[in-house]
Formats: sequence, C-alpha cells, structure tokens
Amino acid sequence: MQNSFKDPSLHLEEKRAIKWFITLFYILFVSFEIFYYYLHPKFVLNRDILIFENSRYYYHLLIFLLLPLVIAMIKRGKLYIVKYLFFLGIIFITILYDSVTYLNSDLVYSSGNIVEVFMILFAPIFVNTPFFWTVSLGTVFKYLFIGLLLKTTVVFFPIAVILVLSLLGFAILKRYQGYLNAIKISYDNQLSGIVKGVIATIELKDPYTKGHSERVAYYANSLAEATGRFTKDELRSFTNACLLHDIGKVNIPDSILMKPGKLSKEEYEIIKTHPEVGAEAITKVHGLGDTLEIIKSHHERWDGKGYPEQLKANKIPYLARIVSIADAFDAMTSSRSYRAAMSVEEAFNRIIEGQGTQFDPELVGKFKEVYPEWTTFHKNYKWNHDLPVNNYIG
Repeated sequence: MQNSFKDPSLHLEEKRAIKWFITLFYILFVSFEIFYYYLHPKFVLNRDILIFENSRYYYHLLIFLLLPLVIAMIKRGKLYIVKYLFFLGIIFITILYDSVTYLNSDLVYSSGNIVEVFMILFAPIFVNTPFFWTVSLGTVFKYLFIGLLLKTTVVFFPIAVILVLSLLGFAILKRYQGYLNAIKISYDNQLSGIVKGVIATIELKDPYTKGHSERVAYYANSLAEATGRFTKDELRSFTNACLLHDIGKVNIPDSILMKPGKLSKEEYEIIKTHPEVGAEAITKVHGLGDTLEIIKSHHERWDGKGYPEQLKANKIPYLARIVSIADAFDAMTSSRSYRAAMSVEEAFNRIIEGQGTQFDPELVGKFKEVYPEWTTFHKNYKWNHDLPVNNYIG
C-alpha cells in the first residue's frame, strides 16, 4: 500500500498525462523555434542568415535525444520520475547551451521559449505539488544562474513573468486538488457504506461478525499506525480491509458456523476455507485490491503452519501479519462455548509466547507498545452480552 500506481486506472491516467505533456512540449518547442529563429528573422526582419546557425542545431539535437530516454522509462513504468527527469534534462541542456553561446560573447542575452509558459501552466494536470514547484523554481533557477554567470540584469523580466505565471499555475493546482479531494471523500464514503452493508448482511448470518470485525479493525489499525509505515489514507483503506477479513464466512453452513461446542476435524477444515472464499468474493470489487491479501492470509503463521497456503515469515503479506495479531487477541478475549473469555493479561502473554512461531517477532514488539491502548479499548467496549454463545472462529 505504498505510494505507487497500483490502481490500473490511475496508472493509465498518469501515463496519458505524461504523453500529452511530452507531445505538446515538442509541438510547441518546434513551432516556436521555427517561427522565432527562422521565419521571423527571414520574413519580418529581412535577414538572409539564421541566428546562431549550427550551434542552435546542437541544442535541438540534445533536446530530441531526451525523447528515446523518456519513451524507454514510460515503457518500464517509471511514471513518477520520468516527468522530473525530462524537465530537469531540459533545464540542464538549456543552461549548457546558453552558457556556451553567451559567455565571453558580445551577443546580448536573449533566450527562452514558449514551452516555459506551457510547462508552468500545464504542470498542474499531474496534481503533484512537488513536481509543480520543481518546474516553477527550476525555471527561475535557470534564469538566475545565467544572470549571475553573464552578470546581466536582462533576466529580471522573465523571472518576474515566471513568478506571476507560477502563482496562476499554483491556483490551478489547488483547484484541481480541491476537486479531487472532494471526489475522493465521496468515493471513500461510498466504499465505507458498501463495507458496512456487507458486514450488516453477514451479521444476519452470524451476529458475532460485526463486533469482532470492528474490534479487529481497531486493534489492527492501532498496530499498523505504530509501525509508522503507512499514511492516513492507507490506514483508512486498511480499516475497510479489516472489517471484511471474515467475509468468507458467508460460505460456511449455519450448522457449522453456529454449532454449540467444539468443531470436529472435518468441520474445522470447512471453516479453514473462509480466507480463500473471502478473497475470491471481492476479487473484482474496485478499490479493495489491497484487501485480498489481508483476507486470504490473516490465518497464516510465521512458522509456516497456518492456512490456507502455509506461507512462512516474510512471505506472509505484512498487513496480514498485523491482522493476525489483532484477530488472535480479540478471539482470545471473547467468550466461546467451550471457554470463557481470557483476560487481556493472559491474551498478552499468549501473543508474547507466539512471537517467532505464530506471529512476526518485530510486530510483537510493536504490539507491546500498543497493548495499553488495546486494554483501554477492550475495557470500554460496549459488549453485547445478549448474544448467544457459539463456536465462533476468529
């Protein structure tokens, strides 16, 4: 759940934006070069020679040599960095050309291309604040560097224009981000509603599901946050995954799910099918892609003796390892037909004993840190003591 274009639609949109950005850049670049350095001198200024002659061709060559690199990176899926490298390559080549052309020359500094305006105003389409400021400040840096190198104040005017354009571009960027944030909040609310609806449906089959899923979601979110590896958005998505971790129970016959007393070996084998069934149930649900590994693997063990795939150690998805601890803690501190709920102290000791066998040792260390918070939550939780005792398997 780290920052990457995991969603195919987001990946496609980023790729499309980059292609438009690169294509429009070269169209504007070539159009401006032809007009300003060739057509304008010849037909407006009535000059018979081309400005800068061969040196300008070398500049064009270097700019176009960036294109194969960009195409190769797009094909390899390096969408996040390709736009940065392309822009920085343009800036470096331009600084190099201007330095060679004007340093120790009597020519009056004259540089720039309409593409600079385009890049500043077009950068907001990526809805990426760091990239926008890279473009804006990178362009300002180019003029400051050349101004200091050539000891000229001519660069002050283009710098002022760029700063004004940057403010306009920033306003566009914030507007895009505002719209997208509103859409995201609406989407998250709809997804949350769907998850709650699914839980409510399962609750009709097994009244223990809602309370168990809610508690596991709280414990797991607390433990995940303690690792410091996830953003708020990732934790929000993780919460939905935790709520659905037992969705596969819908496929378990009521006679087994609600059976008083212990399960037989055959019945337990049927119970063990719920992770794979649950993962399969939501495999095509958009927005729950990261949930699959949690649903499928939250009963795997660190020593490889879990189910359904007997995954071992780091082969178990990290988030599933988190849910495994939360699920076990809630299962132990909830009543069963064959035993009363354990105390939180006893559950704590059982999890400590399970480090390196049932649980990820590193995560057990984090569990020790959040245990006081879990204890408080368990104490204050509004337990439904009217529920019938059954053989619920966490």
